Amino acid sequence: MKNKTLAAWLAFLGGPLGLHRFYLHGMGDMLGWLLPIPTALGIYGIQRVQQLGQDDHYSWVLIPLLGFTIAGCALRAILYGLMTPERWNARYNPSATAEAPAGQTQWITIGAIVLALLMGTTVLMASLAFSFQRYFEYQIEEARKISQ
Repeated sequence: MKNKTLAAWLAFLGGPLGLHRFYLHGMGDMLGWLLPIPTALGIYGIQRVQQLGQDDHYSWVLIPLLGFTIAGCALRAILYGLMTPERWNARYNPSATAEAPAGQTQWITIGAIVLALLMGTTVLMASLAFSFQRYFEYQIEEARKISQ
């Protein structure tokens, strides 16, 4: 039986590594194996900023990949948590009854939803702010170079 609460927490905490996908769809899930790629690229972007400074153009692209992956997995945790028990059990526990306990929403499920909403929006907004800030600073620098 696939537990909705566990799936929501796995999507929130281990989503960028694909843990929720492996839990729900098995080790053969292609998206589960692809999720760590943007996560690793984003972490590499953070390392580039630490080594080369904020003027590194590749980090502008790489860091938001991590942020968008985390935000997307937080959204998936919210969607899992808000799914009705009937729909959850029909999709992930087809042999169980519609009201099986694995699909029930508990307080710990609501905790995963709240934390995913908090962290997902924070990371998404930070990623957007970083990207736009670096892009507009670059545009200003280029305009200065042209005018001189």
